[in-house]
Parts: sequence; structure tokens; C-alpha cells
Amino acid sequence: MTTTATRPPATTAPDTQRERRRRDQRSGPAYVFLSPWILGVVLLTLAPMAVSLYLSFTDYDLFDPPKWVGLRNYSDMFTADPRYWRSVGTTLLYVVVAVPLKLALALGVALLLRGTRRAKGFYRSAFYAPSLLGASMSIALVWRALYNDGGTVDELLSSVGIHTGGWVSDPHLAVFVVALLSAWQFGAPMVIFLAGLQQIPADLYEAAALDGAGRWRRFVSVTLPMLSPVVFFNLVLETIQSFQVFTPAYAISGGNGGPADSTEFYTLYLYERGFSASHMGYASAMAWVLLLAIGAVTLILFRTSRSWVFYANEGA
Repeated sequence: MTTTATRPPATTAPDTQRERRRRDQRSGPAYVFLSPWILGVVLLTLAPMAVSLYLSFTDYDLFDPPKWVGLRNYSDMFTADPRYWRSVGTTLLYVVVAVPLKLALALGVALLLRGTRRAKGFYRSAFYAPSLLGASMSIALVWRALYNDGGTVDELLSSVGIHTGGWVSDPHLAVFVVALLSAWQFGAPMVIFLAGLQQIPADLYEAAALDGAGRWRRFVSVTLPMLSPVVFFNLVLETIQSFQVFTPAYAISGGNGGPADSTEFYTLYLYERGFSASHMGYASAMAWVLLLAIGAVTLILFRTSRSWVFYANEGA
């Protein structure tokens, strides 16, 4: 006696068309709700980027029609503009100083708040507030007054015998005024660090304490490795934001990058070439170079993160 295997009925063409129709009917409302976002991306992001890319190959002064010049803007930028390279150096110095200082303050305060039991919400809000206020022009102007000649900081330092004459007017110290203003806005990375610290299992600290590890050893061997993904996340975000600093530099320098171009940040020089000098084609080329530079730095951070960022599920 032989048995015949029962095969499932083959899907017919009408069934396939019917399923496709049902799928289209289900996805139709989704595209309707997504249409505002899609239009916003196309009209407010992709289209301006395409126009900016075209203008970077032209000579455009905002009044006359653009004239195609090819790669002349890029060649002049790299070979015939010393102020451009000074702005690059100033921006790199700011990133190297501001980002580590800001992350160190954020992590330190997060460690202090983790052990706080009373009024933790109040302290968290108080330390986060500068992140909301620091990007405003008014705060930057107040910061300039604090570090100006005869300002509060200058008077405090003079009272202990340190005479600087005002950090804002000193070409060697002016960039550090902007870096300190950025570090003062450590609230956002602090909240992220605090959330990451709360996810570290207490068993790890107990095991390290039983092995005789002190507070510093527990921080280096337990806290930092377990917190490395959060450190990496904050590092990438703060690095990208630091390359785009504009408002503090504009306010503290008075809009001219002074003294002696010591606060001539990349975005400030881009603004000057585009709107003050009406060289919009050159400014567009600078913007695209900045975009590529940020992308390259971000790629380097991701590549190097493999050697120092550890995830809890690795090796599972």
C-alpha cells in the first residue's frame, strides 16, 4: 500500500494580486501620515543641500546669478586663504579642549548625583538648566562680561595676585572662554551618564570590593568599562556639536573673531564669507568641507571604538 504525500495548494496568481492589494491598502495610510515628514526632508533638507552643493562650484554674491567656476573655491580655500587655516586650527583647539572638559565635568557630577538620595530631581534639574540656557546670545554676552577686562573673573584673579587684563582681550586665552562656556553646559551628557550609571549591576561593585578593590580601582575596572558605550555616545555627539560652535564665538568675539582672529571659529568665518563678504559660493564650499570633515572624524571614532567600547552582551 502506497501513501501519497499531500502538497499544499500552490498560490495562484489572483491570490498573489489580492495579497499585494491588501498590503498596499494597509501601507496607504502610513504614507499619508508620513507625508509631512517626507515633504519636510525633501524641501527643507535635501533640496537646500543640493542647491548648496551646486553653489559651492560657483561664484555667487547673493545679488547676481551664479557663475560656474568649478573647483576654484576649493583650491582657493586650501592654497590661498591663510584665515581659513587659522579658523581650522582654532576650531580644532576648541574641540580638543572643550569636549574632554565637558565630558569630565558631566561624568563627575553624574557620579556625585548617583550617591545622592535626597532632592536628586532638584539637583538634576539645576545642573541640566545651563544646557537649555547656554546656547542663547544673552548668556554668551553675560559670559563675555564675566571674563572681560575688569569683569568678575578678572577682579577675582587680581585679588589673589593674578593679573590677566581680561581673558576676552587676550589672544592666548580668548578661545578658552568659549571652551569654558561649553563645559558649563554639561547638563545633557550628565543626564545620559546618570542613566548609564544606574544600569550598572551592583553585584559587580560588591565583587570588586570583596577582591579588595578600592574606590579608584572600582571606577577604572568596573564603572568605565560598563559605561564605555555611554561615553562613546556622548563623545560622538559632543564632538559633532563642537565643530559647529557659532553663537558663543560670535557673541564673545563681537562678531569679528577677535582679538587677532583667536576666536575665528570655522562656522564664524563661514558666516563672514557668506553674509558679510557676500561670497556665498565660497561659504557653500566651506560648509561641504566641514560636513566631510565631521563625517571623517565620526568614522574614525567608530573605527577606534572597537578597542575600548565594551557591551554587556559581547561574548554571549
